[in-house]
Amino acid sequence: MTDTATTATTAPTGVWADLVGQQPAIEVLRRAVAGARNAMSHAWLITGPPGSGRSNAGRAFAAALQCERGGCGECTACRTAMSGAHPDVTLVRTEMLSIGVEEVRDLVRRASMSPTLGRRQVLVVEDADRVTERGADALLKAIEEPAARTVWILCAPTPDDVVATIRSRCRLLTLTTPNPAAIADLLIRRDGVDAAMAAYAARASGGHVGRARALARNEGARNRRREVLRIPNSLTGLAACLEAAANLVEATNEEAAAATAELDSRERAALEEALGFGTKGARPRQATAALKDLEEQQKARAKRLQRDALDRALTELTGYYRDVLSEQTRAGAELVNPELAREITGLGRRSTPEATLRRIDALLACRTAIEGNVAPLLAVESMMIALVEADR
Repeated sequence: MTDTATTATTAPTGVWADLVGQQPAIEVLRRAVAGARNAMSHAWLITGPPGSGRSNAGRAFAAALQCERGGCGECTACRTAMSGAHPDVTLVRTEMLSIGVEEVRDLVRRASMSPTLGRRQVLVVEDADRVTERGADALLKAIEEPAARTVWILCAPTPDDVVATIRSRCRLLTLTTPNPAAIADLLIRRDGVDAAMAAYAARASGGHVGRARALARNEGARNRRREVLRIPNSLTGLAACLEAAANLVEATNEEAAAATAELDSRERAALEEALGFGTKGARPRQATAALKDLEEQQKARAKRLQRDALDRALTELTGYYRDVLSEQTRAGAELVNPELAREITGLGRRSTPEATLRRIDALLACRTAIEGNVAPLLAVESMMIALVEADR
């Protein structure tokens, strides 16, 4: 079942305040919290494009279900539910490539328990699209035979990212891509960003709220974006394509390493302390196995972060070529990169709309290849060459 609702005219408040441009979805969830007839379900699937706020919607809904005032955002139930500290709200977001069957079984056991403080036992799986096949089998049984007062909230980019047997048993709620004006307003209101920077970040983010916040607050993110947007004019031949691919993959590797270095160090130190390193009671054989497991988990997390960084770069390039296509077809759409208008117009004149579409297809193919575990360097090299050969 897919829910729709009429658009609210007032800005959302309480736990819903950070859901940008999602008033129809908020109204659906509010009716469910209020107990309106046929509005509530024991299992929900919240979908929407990257950055639309799927996870925020899931957490806000969980908090509202525990709040005596329907999601005021101020009480202890709201604050602890939103932060993950509420004993009857479980928030699951993996930093790995998948959520395995053992982790799902732990969730199922949790779902079978009665609430301790709150009104319901609520489980929010922010990356339901990453649940493995065996994990999905375990999850299906729990959703088919729900415990009393238990609510499952699954989040995924699209319904097709969740196995059909699970999504058919969930109430589907679809979020939309927020418009730049709504994102800019949030950055100004919530983060204190000045109007000009908020407008730039909102436009450049492509509707991704988290990306907009990073661009507005982090000069390094803005610099990385500028480097990516220099790529199209640097591709003068095969050697330039291979160099650009190597530089991009290296840059995303470095970005992932920088993001995980401190966390990796803390995790290793905590594990070594737990294993009793430096004490007479330390057990080297068990310690070696535990450290190896930790290292493998950290490598998987770094791999995911690198994929995420590459995906951001591909998204920036896609926006660039859509600007080129808009100029070529005189569509009149507002440019994502107006500061590069002269460069974009020049490239548009030297090429054709058909060639630009082939370039966009090459970017999409690269994203698909990386998701399919093709080595990033090979996938990016192939893409760079395709960008050059699109005019031939």
